[in-house]
This record gives sequence, C-alpha cells and structure tokens, in this order.
Amino acid sequence: MRSGHHRRDDDLDRFAWLGVSRLRYPVLWERTAPAAIADADWSWPDARLTKLRALGISPIVGLVHHGSGPAHTSLVEDSFADGLAGFARAVAERYPWVDAYTPVNEPLTTARFSGLYGHWYPHGRDPHTFIRALVVECKATALAMRAIRTVNPRAQLVLTEDLGYTRATPKLRYQADHENERRWLSIDLVCGRVDRQHPLRPWLRHIGIADRDLDWFRDAPCPPDLIGCNYYVTSERFLDDNLAAWPAHSHGGNGRHAYADVEAVRACGLAGVDALLGDAWARYGLPLAITEAHLGCTREEQLRWLVYMHDGACRAIASGADVRAVTAWSILGAFDWHCLVTREVGVYEPGAFDVRGHEPRPTALAHAIRALAAGQRPDHPVLDGIGWWQRVQQAEEAA
Repeated sequence: MRSGHHRRDDDLDRFAWLGVSRLRYPVLWERTAPAAIADADWSWPDARLTKLRALGISPIVGLVHHGSGPAHTSLVEDSFADGLAGFARAVAERYPWVDAYTPVNEPLTTARFSGLYGHWYPHGRDPHTFIRALVVECKATALAMRAIRTVNPRAQLVLTEDLGYTRATPKLRYQADHENERRWLSIDLVCGRVDRQHPLRPWLRHIGIADRDLDWFRDAPCPPDLIGCNYYVTSERFLDDNLAAWPAHSHGGNGRHAYADVEAVRACGLAGVDALLGDAWARYGLPLAITEAHLGCTREEQLRWLVYMHDGACRAIASGADVRAVTAWSILGAFDWHCLVTREVGVYEPGAFDVRGHEPRPTALAHAIRALAAGQRPDHPVLDGIGWWQRVQQAEEAA
C-alpha cells in the first residue's frame, strides 16, 4: 500500500521491462476477503493477474505475507489454518491457471517475530506461543495446498524461509546448535520429518506442543516443490557471552546464560549464501531458489549485493545444488523494515524502482536485474569493488 502499487497497474509493465519470467505476487487474504469469503472483492487481483498473464509473467501467488490474516483470526488459532484453506480454494477456483503458491511467507520467521519476540500480533514472548504459531502456519500451508490441488492438481508449493545460520563462543555452542536445528523446523514439519526421532521432538513436547499436532504432519506430509531461501546480510548471527563487547540492545539470554545476539558479519564474517544453499540441498534434496535478495544500503552496495547473491547461487549450482532462480526482492523497495514495521517512521529503502517521485523510477539495480535476466553480466564501475560485508571480513582476517 505505501509503495503506491495498489493504484498503479502500469507497474506491471515496468516489471515486464526487467525481463523477469516469474513474479512473487500478492492476493492477500486480509485484503481480498477481510470478512466472509462470499463477500470477497476480487477486482484488484482480477485486473493484475489478468495483466500479468498477458505480459507472459507467471505469478507465484502469496496469500499471507507478514501478518496473521484478517482481524477475525490469529496465528495461534485453528481458525487461521481452516480459514486460509477456504480462501486458497477460492483463489484457485477463480484463477485455475495459476500454478505456484506461497500460502504463508516465512512461517518460522513470522512465528518468531509474532510469538517469541513480541514484535507482531499476537505479540507473544514465549516458546509455546512461538511454536504454536509455527504449527498453525505450517498446517495452514498444507491445508491450503490440499485445497488448491482439488482445483489444480499440478499446483506447486513454494515454501519460503529465512536461510539463517548461527555461530557462537564455545560456552554458547549448545544454543547455536539448537538454533541451527530450529531454523529448518517449518520445512521439517511440512515434509513430515518431525517424527519421534527428530532432535527437537523432546523440546517441542517440553514446551507443551501435543504429539497429535506434530504427528498430523507426519501422517499428511506436504513437501514443497521448491524451497525459497531468503537471505540477508543479517541472516547469519553470532552469540557472544562477552556482553561488554556489544551494545546493550543486543543483550539477551536463554535463562541459562546471558549473551549478545549480533550480526555475524560484524563478529566472525559470513559463511555465505552458497554454503547455506548447499546445507539446504544436502538436507532436503529439493529444488531451491533465492526468493529474497535485498540490501538496505547505498545504490552501490545494493548492486554489489545482488551480484554477490547471483554469484553465490551460481557457485552452489557448480557444487551440485539444484538452484532454479534468484529473486530481486523487493522490487519497489521497503518502508520501515529497519524496525520490522513496528513503527511508522517513513524510512524507505529503494529497490529496483524508487517510488518517491511522481512515478516509479528505475534505479541502477533495475538495469542490473535486466542484464541478469537476459543472461548477461551487469556492467557497472562499482562492481569492480567488493561489498562492505566483504571488506569487513577482509579487515578482520588481516587483523
């Protein structure tokens, strides 16, 4: 809404100019059917999806992005899963030609922000609310795909998740190990992998998740057709028990030890997107894509980041991973993501287009995307240098 896209259908012509063949595109539950599905207003997605089809761009339709659906439901209520399934079927019936869906974007990340950190509704701050939200989101994903496939049996599930990785000081290695296992939990659930031997099963039971809720996925697996890996410069974390080395806002703990949770890029460097894609490929053996590749920084660093991500995907392919695509998210930029949209400050990060003028203006990033989509290497002087995240790592290694 804040980008103005909802009122500009000519944005789709701009997206087509980039040369993209696939586009993650919203048909949001809370906007299209905020009350009863029978009262849904389809006018906006009707016009946009029809135009995308005419432009030759295949949408990956998102039904819930970051949020908890309409006001009458919540991530921790069964009504969310059943309601999303009903909406998903209605979308599939209206657009039977759509062949790919993301019913819930980043289930694990959304559950953490909504149920563990308290940033988003329902503002939980405990492990049970966190995992309850995750279980509901994953069940909603599976039920939504089941409903969609009654209309279009060939419809594909694109399950997106943040591709995080955590390292730690020796004292905190156990916490890093827990978080590195936990990062896969949304995918493990929908794949039916959280059986009685799963390493997190005892913890899940300890925080109050019933066996029947976990066994539901084992008995009705819904593995993704493609795992969408979202990766940011802050996705990799470092846990440090030396609190004095880091600012107070990074301080926290787990009830056993106090520690700072900081960006790994500033502490120990990045493992890199190619290494983490390799981890996902080794664990699941399912097709992969980078589905978000955004950096809120200068134009020069945004260009370097996109090429860095593309090169990382190419390295992962060379190592044997089945990586299908790189998504230049977010195409119209982002508002107030520096604070996870918890405050309306007006901080804007441009994307492929800058929307602050009379009409969206293509940025240098747009020209790089256009080149990559055409199978060409972007040609820009700033690409002769390396990104700040690489310079930081080089400085640490030299020290």
